[in-house]
Amino acid sequence: MSTTTLSVPCCVGARISVRRRGRVKAIPPRAALVEAKPRPAQAINGGDGNASVALLRVRDSSSSAPSSRDRADDMQAEARAMARAANASVYSPELLATKYGSRPIKVVRRALEIFAGLGYFAFNLWLDQVKAQLDQNQRQRAVQLRKTLTRLGPTFVKIGQGLSTRPDLCPPQYLEELSQLQDALPTFPDAEAFSCIERELGCPLDSIYSSISASPIAAASLGQVYKAQLKYSGQVVAVKVQRPGIEEAIGLDFYLIRGVGFLINKYVDIISSDVVALIDEFARRVYQELNYVQEGQNARRFKKLYADKEDVLVPDIFWDYTSGKVLTMEWVEGVKLNEQEAIERQGLKVLDLVNTGIQCSLRQLLEYGYFHADPHPGNLLATPDGKLAFLDFGMMSETPEQARSAIIGHVVHMVNRDYEAMARDYYALDFLSPSVDVSPIVPALRNFFDDALNSTVSELNFKTIVDGLGAVLYQYPFNVPAYYALILRSLTVLEGLALYADPNFKVLAASYPYFAKRLLTDPNPYLRDALIELLFKDGRFRWNRLENLLVQGKKDSDFNAKDALQPVLKLLLGADGEELRVLVIKEAVRVTEAIILGSVVESYKSIPDVIRTLVFNFSATGPLVMNSAEQESMLELRAQVFRIWELLRSSDNFDPSMLQPILQVLQEPEARNLGGRVVGGITQRLAARLLQQVLRDPPTVSSPTS
Repeated sequence: MSTTTLSVPCCVGARISVRRRGRVKAIPPRAALVEAKPRPAQAINGGDGNASVALLRVRDSSSSAPSSRDRADDMQAEARAMARAANASVYSPELLATKYGSRPIKVVRRALEIFAGLGYFAFNLWLDQVKAQLDQNQRQRAVQLRKTLTRLGPTFVKIGQGLSTRPDLCPPQYLEELSQLQDALPTFPDAEAFSCIERELGCPLDSIYSSISASPIAAASLGQVYKAQLKYSGQVVAVKVQRPGIEEAIGLDFYLIRGVGFLINKYVDIISSDVVALIDEFARRVYQELNYVQEGQNARRFKKLYADKEDVLVPDIFWDYTSGKVLTMEWVEGVKLNEQEAIERQGLKVLDLVNTGIQCSLRQLLEYGYFHADPHPGNLLATPDGKLAFLDFGMMSETPEQARSAIIGHVVHMVNRDYEAMARDYYALDFLSPSVDVSPIVPALRNFFDDALNSTVSELNFKTIVDGLGAVLYQYPFNVPAYYALILRSLTVLEGLALYADPNFKVLAASYPYFAKRLLTDPNPYLRDALIELLFKDGRFRWNRLENLLVQGKKDSDFNAKDALQPVLKLLLGADGEELRVLVIKEAVRVTEAIILGSVVESYKSIPDVIRTLVFNFSATGPLVMNSAEQESMLELRAQVFRIWELLRSSDNFDPSMLQPILQVLQEPEARNLGGRVVGGITQRLAARLLQQVLRDPPTVSSPTS
């Protein structure tokens, strides 16, 4: 049905799609299906001559992708939001040094405040230990730590948020108290928040919202959140308002922390990483969180990349109600991911949601490289319909493209116990300068991982690997890049959330299907080489590894058997594939022989013993010259190849037509040459078997006794 446009005067303005008969379309309750797209309109003179009208289009839930006009409107609204945030602060160590270097009294006062707060907590903890009252006073100390971090301000609240998701580092009572730092912090006056909204958006509050909560529904480290309803669309939204004076508070803290980093770099030899660089990276991310327009852009990019999965929800951003210090986004109903009982009351499972988070995080870290660097439970919600909602996109980071493949390769090399390759991976990961000799690192890796890998991959946890690598990093001239620290934070938070529900949960086991899928399907040269290293060893093809990869890869919902076959063929037939072709020809001959002769042996064994003795009169070893062990090995190889084919054939998206492109590839000259070499090898092997059969000693036939 066609629509017309109704213009409504307002501060920001709205255009509402209505049916031709004049009846307004019902607005669905979920903004995932409704997108507010404000855009300016020609000014209409009002009583004061300054009133203006903008138009807000509410897109019907049945509509398809946004039109070019919608996109243009959205871009214009975003541009206006960027203009409102033009003066947002950016992290600059030099500016902080200039600002606070001339204010020694303020710096010393803040340093004493931090030292007194943390020192008093440490002193009480020491007294509890001396008096053997650690367990008895644990709740009291947990409350004291939470209050101390809260009192010290947003920088230390961030530290507390990280600790609140680590049950392996903090006792349960500490976790419970520190979890309040996620969204239950002290609020600032509502009058200041409402004044900030009006100042930032340039409109009276009642011209923007038909209703807004009288007090915040959540308070985080950098701001607090109100629930509101937009006046002209009826959309329910979350409005985040920045804390006043936040820039001054975190600026001074980072100036002091950076000074401590310089001292660590200079005097603490056990830490080889550039601590100042890590602090600068973290500070840059926190300062980015202060620019809410940047956060909105982060959310839009994150949604474009990852919300294509039906179990992931990313809220929409309303640009005409957003500025540097005010962010308006879709309201999401949900339960925090660490509230297990509340989640289960909705008929949901925490581990299913954590698994969704892990799979999404793997895509973030290793597929597109753009990842959410602050996924604490306050930023991850379980929606009533079972989706995992991501919130708070202030702290984001990126994994370099080269590092993404290197991380996958590193896991493969670890599973394969190829410690020389693991050591070389540190070049690609930018942990080591190319001038550093990695040969001394190999024994250290072997000493740790030989013990750790005595467990199966499914029994390894992320913390074990991180701790083991950490022990190696401290002994050698590693420089841990800043992005790596944020990756560790992201994955350890998810593992920490999973441990709430299942103390035996292992991130690596949940991640391995993704790694297997990427190895089998990704044409990236680095990953192709890693796959070859995994499958071939000492000139032999390890069919058990391929079978395991397929079993694991099929667990990933995006696995495609077609993608797992064609890249391998292209690599095999490429100009640089001669070394691989020699291995493949050798293995193809072995497999073909196993299939043909294995079928002969099975057919022979299926014949009744009496008939077999009378008709064939072969020896006990059967119709072929080979011992029992050789027969069993051949039959096992044949069975394994058939199992692998069945795994491919039973894939959800398997289609016999997928073989057509492969057949086309096999028509290429190099493929025909390869086929000829395989046929020649098979012919030679079967001829040798036949010759052995002919030349073997004839069976002894005993004469009948009279």
